[in-house]
Amino acid sequence: MNPAFLSWGIAFAATAGVMLRPFRWPEAIWAVAGAVLLVALRLLPVSLALQAVGKGIDVYLFLVGMMLLSELGRREGLFDWIAVLAVNHAKSSPRKLFVLVYLVGVVVTTFLSNDAAAVVLTPAVFAAAKTANTKPLPLLYICAFIANAASFVLPVSNPANLVLYANHTPRLGLWLSRFAMPSVLSIVATFVMLRWTQRRELHGTCASGLPVDKLGANGKVALAGLGVTAVALLVVSAFDLQLGLPTAVLGVLTTSVVLIRERESPVALISGISWSVLPLVAGLFVLVEMLAHTGVIAQLSQLLARATQDSQLAAATTSGFAVALGSNAMNNLPAGLIASASALQAHSPEQVIDAMLIGVDLGPNLSVTGSLATILWLLSIRREGEEVSFMQFLKIGSLVMLPALVLATGARLLVGC
Repeated sequence: MNPAFLSWGIAFAATAGVMLRPFRWPEAIWAVAGAVLLVALRLLPVSLALQAVGKGIDVYLFLVGMMLLSELGRREGLFDWIAVLAVNHAKSSPRKLFVLVYLVGVVVTTFLSNDAAAVVLTPAVFAAAKTANTKPLPLLYICAFIANAASFVLPVSNPANLVLYANHTPRLGLWLSRFAMPSVLSIVATFVMLRWTQRRELHGTCASGLPVDKLGANGKVALAGLGVTAVALLVVSAFDLQLGLPTAVLGVLTTSVVLIRERESPVALISGISWSVLPLVAGLFVLVEMLAHTGVIAQLSQLLARATQDSQLAAATTSGFAVALGSNAMNNLPAGLIASASALQAHSPEQVIDAMLIGVDLGPNLSVTGSLATILWLLSIRREGEEVSFMQFLKIGSLVMLPALVLATGARLLVGC
C-alpha cells in the first residue's frame, strides 16, 4: 500500500475514534494510538514525531495551570459560593439564570480563554444548577458554546488564535477593529439560537433566596489566583508572548499556597484532574505533522494561493468555511496548525487569515469534538455524572453554529472591503 494512503487512513481512523469513542474508550487513547502506529510503521520518523509533540509545550503548560486552578476552586468551595450568588440573582427563574450564566461565560472566555471557560466555568455552572434544583444540561451547554462563540473577542480568548497567527497576532487596537463586530454578532446569534433550542427545558421555577456562606480563606486565594491569571494573560498577550508558562506558574503557585496553608499532600488534588487531555493534544500534533510530512499542507497552500489570485473575497469565504468544517473533522487545534502553515506558505492576505480564524474559533460549535475546549467540557460534565453523545450535541450544534458563522464571517469581510 502507498505509504501516504496508509498514513491518511491511520489518521482518519484515529480521528474517528476521538469523535465516536468506540467501546467508550477515552479520546486520548485513539489519538495516541494513531500517533504511535504512524511511528511504529515508520510512516513518520521518530524525530519528526518528537518535534510535533514539542510544538505543543505551550498548550500543555496552559492547560496544566488552568486545570490546577479549576480543581482548586472546586475543592475549596469557590464554585459552590459563586453558584449560590448566581441562583439568588436569578430570582427563581431558570431563564434569568440562563442569561446570567451566558454573560459570565462571555467574560470568562474573553479574559481567561475558551479552555478556561470549559475547565473553570463548567463545575461552577453545574453547582449552580444543582443548587437551584433545575435541569443542568441547558446551562452546561452554555459553557461549551460560548467557549467558542466568544473566543475571538481578544487574541488571548483562544490559544488557537496565537497558533493561526504563528504567535504574531495583530496589536490589540487593530485586532478590535477587525473582530469587534464579528464577535458581537457571534455572541448574540449563539445566544439566540441556543436559547431557542433550550426553550422547553427552561420552563418553571428554580430555588432562590438561599443563604450565602462566607467564602473561606483558601477559597479567596483560589479566586485571587484566577483574577491574577486573567490580568497576567492580558499583559502577556499585549507583549506578544506565549501564554503557557505564566499560566502554569500561577496555577502551581496558587495551589502551593493553599496546600501549604492546609498542610496537605498534593496527591489528592492532582488525582482529581483529567490529565488524559495532555496526551490527546500531543497525539493530535503528531497527526498534523504526518500531514505536513506527506505533502498535504504544500498542496493546500498551492490551492489557497491560486484561489486568492482569482478572488480574495471568494478565497476568504471558502477557506473560512472549509476550516470551520475541518475543525470538526480533526479538532480545531490541528486544523489551526494546518491553516496557519498553509496560509504562511501561500502568503495569504489578512482578510483570508481572519476568515480562517473565525472558522477555527467558531466552527467547532458544530460537534462535541470540534475544539479542545469542548472536549475539556465533555470531560468535566462526565465527572459530574452527565453525558452528551456526539449526535446529541450535533443536533444542537447544527442549529447554533451556522448562523453565527455566517454573520461573523460576513461582518469581517465587509470590514475588509
